[in-house]
Amino acid sequence: TDTLVYNSQPDETRDKTREGRTKMIKMGLMRYVARTPLFTEVKISAAEGLGTQEVIDKWNYWVFELQTEPQFDAEESLNDLSWDNSINVSRITPEMKFESGFDQRFTRKKYVFDDTTYTRDRSYWSFDNLLVKSLSDHWSVGGVVEMSSSSYRNIKLGIEFAPAIEYDIFPYSESTRRQLRILYGIGYTMNQYIDTTIYNKISENLFAQQLRLAFRVQQKWGYVNVSLFASGYLHDFTKNRLVLNSYVRIRVFKGFSVRLSGSVARINDQLSLVKGDLDEAGILLRIRELATAYRLDASLGIVYTFGSIYNNIVNPRFGN
Repeated sequence: TDTLVYNSQPDETRDKTREGRTKMIKMGLMRYVARTPLFTEVKISAAEGLGTQEVIDKWNYWVFELQTEPQFDAEESLNDLSWDNSINVSRITPEMKFESGFDQRFTRKKYVFDDTTYTRDRSYWSFDNLLVKSLSDHWSVGGVVEMSSSSYRNIKLGIEFAPAIEYDIFPYSESTRRQLRILYGIGYTMNQYIDTTIYNKISENLFAQQLRLAFRVQQKWGYVNVSLFASGYLHDFTKNRLVLNSYVRIRVFKGFSVRLSGSVARINDQLSLVKGDLDEAGILLRIRELATAYRLDASLGIVYTFGSIYNNIVNPRFGN
C-alpha cells in the first residue's frame, strides 16, 4: 500500500547504502509504531543545525568511473599476465540516457611443453557510446556507436553504427517490478581484419539487423529474467545468430526455492574467422576464436533453508 524509495549515490560504499536503506526503513515503521503503546517511548527530532538550502548538482548528473586491474598467475609450466583498464562516463535523466565507455585488455600467456616455451598475446579494446531519448512511458529511440579491436576475433578495426527503437509493454516507471521490452534496429559495420578470413576478406562493409526481447518480473514468489537476441546480415540471411538467456528463481514454499539459469546460442555469423589452421598452442590457449555452430551453458540449483528465524548474529571469523 505504500512505497518508500532511497536514492543512493554512484560512488557510495555498500555500508553507506545499507545505512541509508536502514534509515528509510526506520522512518517507514513509525506509522506502525504510532498504533502501539510503544509510541510513548519514541522521540522524533531533527538533527541539530538542520536548515533548508538549495541543492545544486555541480556535476549536472554526469558520473565518471576509472578502473585499472593488473593480474598475474604463475605455475611451473604456465604463466598468465593480464591487464584490464576501463573508463566509463554516463549521464542519466528521465528524458535522456547517455553512456560512454572505453575498455582495454591485454593478456600474455606462456606455456612450456617438452622444454619448448610458447608465448601468445591476446589484446582487445573497445569504445562504446549509447544515446537514448525517451519518447513516452512506453517508447524510446536511440543508437549505438562502437569502435573496437580484437586479436581473438581477428578484428584490426571495427566501426559500428546501429540506430534502434524500443517499446516496453509495461510502463518504464514499473521497470523495477516488470518489463517486457522489444527492440529493433538496423546497423552498418565496417571491419578491417588482421589476417585474411575464411571468406578471403581483409576488409568489408556490412549491413545487419537485430531484434531483442527482454522480459523481467519480480514478485514475492521470486523473479524471472529471460532475453532473446536475434541478428543477421542483410547481404546473406543465412549468416545469423540466435541467443536465448534465462535466469529464474522461484520460491516453492517457505524455505525452499529453485533456481535455473542457462543460455543457448545458434551461431552462424562468424565472418571474421582466420583462414588456415591454428597451431596446437594457439588452440589450447584460446588465442583466436574457433569455428562453432552453437554455444550452450546451463545450471540448476535447489536451495532449502530451515532453522531459527531469530538468529541474526554476524560473526565473520574464518570467513572466505
